[in-house]
Amino acid sequence: MNKTEVTYGGQAVIEGVMMRGPKSWAVAVRRPDNSITIKEEKLETLSANGLWRRPLFRGMAVLYEALVLGIKALSYSAEAAVGEEGHPVGRWEIAATMILGLVLAVLLFAVIPVGLAHLARGIVPSDLGQNLLEGLVRLAVFILYIFLVGLIPDIRRVFAYHGAEHRVINAYEARAVLTPEGVRGFPVLHARCGTSFLLIVLILHIFVFSLLGQEPLWWRVLSRILLLPVIAGVSYEFLKLSARKLEHPFFRVMVAPGLWLQRLTTREPDDAQVAVAIAALDAVLLKEGESNDVGEACGA
Repeated sequence: MNKTEVTYGGQAVIEGVMMRGPKSWAVAVRRPDNSITIKEEKLETLSANGLWRRPLFRGMAVLYEALVLGIKALSYSAEAAVGEEGHPVGRWEIAATMILGLVLAVLLFAVIPVGLAHLARGIVPSDLGQNLLEGLVRLAVFILYIFLVGLIPDIRRVFAYHGAEHRVINAYEARAVLTPEGVRGFPVLHARCGTSFLLIVLILHIFVFSLLGQEPLWWRVLSRILLLPVIAGVSYEFLKLSARKLEHPFFRVMVAPGLWLQRLTTREPDDAQVAVAIAALDAVLLKEGESNDVGEACGA
């Protein structure tokens, strides 16, 4: 399998990194005793079957799979990171936290922007103005939210693992030696990042709903939620296309805002955090029948 034919990616978790490939995924976590523990599984992917392989639909499938894998990876990392002396966090607790986060997301990114725009209808009465104002408020809330959570020390560590994930993927795609020393100097930003994906979703929201009329308040809120999978599907296709066409000036301009925003969701990782990301990717590569060609390189 040629490295250029397959893309790998992942996400940061508690004291660790999850990586996924076409057929498998793995999460590596730094334990309190400084060892690295790894969980790896075969990937049951919805996007490999029938309709879900088609453009637009595959973006919806990938979004669903990311949520499912996220719960699994967070559950494992939360338990591994506390060690034997800590209280293990169960999958149901993680799921409850995710549900609470989903409710908060609906409140922050659907209810509040629509509500504030509706309150300003005396100042901005036009349909186009209302929808543009709503979109701009949503974008501002998103950026402010990322900035504020980035001030929390534990979240800053997660953001550093996010940077480690990007650095290792960038090094792998450049065919560099996957050791903490070998990946130094590679960027902590990446064009296929989920942060960039979310920004595309928000901007596309502005364009789509700015073309619509000023519906009743309840439908404005509900339609923003119902159409999210469709907009996510379109955003996924644009993200994939732009990542493949970075040599083109137009696409370099298009991905630039997402890379700027990633400066809020990534931090400079240390070698120990990079080693965890390498361990996760190495486990996936072995499952996929590839090799990083450096053997045991993740013991830092």
